Amino acid sequence: MPTLSDAQVAQFISDGFVRIDNAFPRPLAAEARAILWADTGLDPDNSGTWTRPVIRLGNYGQQPFRDAANTVLLHSAYNQLVGEGRWAPQNTLGTFPIRFPSPDDPGDAGWHVDVSFGWEENPTDFMSWRANVTSKGRALLMLFLLSEVGDRDAPTRIRVGSHLDIARRLAPAGDSGLTLRELAATGFAESEHRPEVLATGSPGTVYLCHPFLVHAAQPHWGTRPRFMAQPPLLPREPLQLNREDGAYSPVEQAIRQALA
Repeated sequence: MPTLSDAQVAQFISDGFVRIDNAFPRPLAAEARAILWADTGLDPDNSGTWTRPVIRLGNYGQQPFRDAANTVLLHSAYNQLVGEGRWAPQNTLGTFPIRFPSPDDPGDAGWHVDVSFGWEENPTDFMSWRANVTSKGRALLMLFLLSEVGDRDAPTRIRVGSHLDIARRLAPAGDSGLTLRELAATGFAESEHRPEVLATGSPGTVYLCHPFLVHAAQPHWGTRPRFMAQPPLLPREPLQLNREDGAYSPVEQAIRQALA
C-alpha cells in the first residue's frame, strides 16, 4: 500500500511538505537520543548542564539512525514523491541541531532554504553554497523528530507554499543557480506573505519537504531538549523539468507549476 494518499501528494505539491506520523518506531528514536546525549557530554537529568541554546552534531550512521531513515513506510513515500529508482538509500541522518531551553538567541534562526552544492569550491563559506532550479544534489529536505516537539520546544517554522516562490527565484539563474548569500539578500521577502506552520509532533514523526521550502529555527521556550535530524534525500539522477514521457515526480510537478 502507498504511504501517502492522493490528497497528501497533492498537498505536498501545493504546500511543499507532508507530515507522516509514526514513520519510524519510537524505540529507535530513544536509542538514537541515547547516543546523541552521550556525545553532547551533558547530563539529560540535570538541566544545569544545558548551558548553550544549541549544539550541533555531525553525521551518525549507527543502526538506529539507518533503520529510522529506511523504514518500508518512508521508502514508499520517497518513491511517491521523488520517483522509484530516482533516490539513494539513507546511510546517515545528516546533522543534528539539538536545541535546549534558553533565553539566549541561538544565532541561527533566520529564514532560509537548504542549499545543496558548491561546497567543493568553498568548503568553509557556507553562504557561497548553491541551489538551482533542478535542485542539484537534493531530492527532498527531511525533518526527523527524535523527541517530543510541542509549540514551545523550538519547532522548525515552515512557510507554506514558499517552495513555489523559490522555484521562480531560481529559474532565471539556470544550472549555475544562486548562492545562499544571493538568495538571502532579499531576506526571503518573496515568501513573507505565506502562512506559517510549526513542525511539531511525537518521536517518529517525519516531515518530507520540497527542497525549496523556506523554513527557520527559533528560540526554545519550553522545558525539554529538542532532538531533530535534518538530512537530505539524495537523488540518483538529476531532477528533470522536461521529460519526454511526462513521468514527472511530485517534486518536479511543483517546480513546473511554479514556472507555468
